[in-house]
Amino acid sequence: MAKSAIPLLLLVTPFDTSLFQESDCISRNYYGNVLDGNTLNSVFTLAPSASVVPVSQNYQQLVWVQEKAVDSSLKPPSFRDEFQLFLERLSSAHSDASQGFAQQVLESSGYELLYRTETAALLHMSHEMTYQLDTLLPRYWKPTVLPTSPVPFIPVPDSAVEPVRKALADLKFDSTVDSLVKNISVLQMRNDARFLTGEDEKSGIASRHSFSSGARVAAQWLKERFEDTGASCKLKTFLQGFAPNVVCRYDSVVDTTGTVIISAHYDSRGSFGSTRRVETQRTDNLIGTTSLLNIARAIGRTGVKFHQNVELVAFAGEEQGLFGSRYYSSDLRAADANITLMIQADMLAYRKEGENPQLGLPDRIGTPEVAQLVANISTLYSPELDVGFTSACCSDHQSFHQQGYAATQVFERAGPIVDPMYHNSGDLTDRPGYDFEQLKSISKVQFATLLHFAGFEL
Repeated sequence: MAKSAIPLLLLVTPFDTSLFQESDCISRNYYGNVLDGNTLNSVFTLAPSASVVPVSQNYQQLVWVQEKAVDSSLKPPSFRDEFQLFLERLSSAHSDASQGFAQQVLESSGYELLYRTETAALLHMSHEMTYQLDTLLPRYWKPTVLPTSPVPFIPVPDSAVEPVRKALADLKFDSTVDSLVKNISVLQMRNDARFLTGEDEKSGIASRHSFSSGARVAAQWLKERFEDTGASCKLKTFLQGFAPNVVCRYDSVVDTTGTVIISAHYDSRGSFGSTRRVETQRTDNLIGTTSLLNIARAIGRTGVKFHQNVELVAFAGEEQGLFGSRYYSSDLRAADANITLMIQADMLAYRKEGENPQLGLPDRIGTPEVAQLVANISTLYSPELDVGFTSACCSDHQSFHQQGYAATQVFERAGPIVDPMYHNSGDLTDRPGYDFEQLKSISKVQFATLLHFAGFEL
């Protein structure tokens, strides 16, 4: 946000598409949608009425922080106490953001609390403070960084949804697809996951925080493994200090601009107060990336060729506020890229004792038709999964959805987060409840969706 001596006004109001149709002033000052519990809110500046908040400090960045949807058995006793402790930590924090490969300490630039409810808040702060926010937030909170200037509201147009509706109408079991998705190996997924978490001592990766050297090691390793399967890959930088996005592509064998993106974020959340220590979060979202890599391995083993371009993308900067996907999706929109489908994977392998294997789809942010396509494909190729909605939103698909692309997310549970090791030092693969068979089932659904929607030949 540009510095200004004139106080701005902020409007936080429940999302309603009619706001953009009735007021040009509103539509020209839109900053994005954010979740507060079960309510989808929109953030605007310079609103002429409604509940407004003056912004008086010359900070640079608006950040929405929200309590994640976690099972009641995991929730701390008091959100208010956690929130107050967080603000106290924020007031005394020093930035641990990195520039390139070097880590350096930057003076805290402070913050301004603009808006607050029981489960969310809107903050105004420096860019440097934003980059280390994940190391200060309570365990079950997540930041969403808003744009630094107003952006257009871009609904997903009917023309983008129509191909998904057609795929739904035409969908039927395909024995070739069934054979292809069965090429995904549980043993290989386990080995890949242990390497990227650092449980395999040979990897040397202690942290995949976006500012850590370990994240860059992981990015290069992923690039090489994807290239082993026949993909052409690039490490795409987006902000100084952040590890790069890993973008890997299989070109279509027919003449088309259509591109399907299957993605996950490979970065992880840092330990409290540091991006450099062995972190509290190892498998989130390493497991989504493991799924992505093993879809690539199956593509390489089977020699399948696609009738649309396919990109497998491992994003960085998700834990700091969807930075990697926000920049990549914005670049694609600016280039008028023909992204026909986008599916993000985030946390796929934990299963609570006594529950069936599950697949969760977002109940708020995303394209309902894409979620329905994934659900229907699950019944064909992974019928062991109980499919339902989850409020544990959102990951990188939100960036694409807000750019007007048809997108959804896959998650490990049809309900709130129930993993007791979520954002905890015990977040490893070798523990009770960690189910690689469930991971394989969800990976098969992702791969089958790619095959059905993109079209393929052998």
